[in-house]
Amino acid sequence: MNEAKFDEHGSRIRWTESGKSPDRDGTATVYVHGLGAMSAAYHAHIAADPALAGRRSLFVDLPGHGTSDRPADFGYTLEDHAGALAVVLDEAGVRGAELVGHSMGGAVAVVLAHRRPDLVARLVLTEANLDPAPPATSGSSGIGSWTEEAFVYGGGFARVLERVSPLWAATMRLTDPLALHRSAVGLIRGTEPTMRRMLMESTAERTYLQGALSGELPGADELMDSGVRVLTVPGAAHCVMFDRPAALVAAMAARRE
Repeated sequence: MNEAKFDEHGSRIRWTESGKSPDRDGTATVYVHGLGAMSAAYHAHIAADPALAGRRSLFVDLPGHGTSDRPADFGYTLEDHAGALAVVLDEAGVRGAELVGHSMGGAVAVVLAHRRPDLVARLVLTEANLDPAPPATSGSSGIGSWTEEAFVYGGGFARVLERVSPLWAATMRLTDPLALHRSAVGLIRGTEPTMRRMLMESTAERTYLQGALSGELPGADELMDSGVRVLTVPGAAHCVMFDRPAALVAAMAARRE
């Protein structure tokens, strides 16, 4: 396991790696998980697919999630998470990465590509958050509807764990409640400019996967007009990597050379 300090107190963000040793040009595929998740748990099977085998892969746990530290004075905004992710890539000597981001992780990847275009050559996003104030049915809105105190200390975290799917609960229960709540609030707040605007203006190669069972992607035509490759995945809902892993593998394998 690898680690790097991401704040002034020495808190550490951690990641695991697979594939060949670092390339001379610094390229790699970097997997970024969603809210209340872990990168290896959601993406290790994708990286292991024969179509993607051999390339250096980094599985990063964002602050407050998985194996990474969870400082109480960290903001856990999208910008904060992107800053910590930049620390990983700098520490690992990665440049021109392919960022594979799911949900919140996709939003973090977009912010990083906007702030540090030297680090990101390609974005592959699965149902990434692109707009502030997501629907009330979304997981972040449900978590963010609680006050921080009630969620962390008043039983809100336990209530949410009871209501979400067993798959999400399996990794959510490993997430720090304070980090989870602040991350959800950060998703609701969004960024300025918005994640959608950042994605549309990015110079990186961009692919966005939308599960057909999740409904149509709002603003898909506008995204495609800006050069984003939008793919609808039949039979998949929010977790495309579990519902239709071959579709994510195919999207990543396309135009990899």
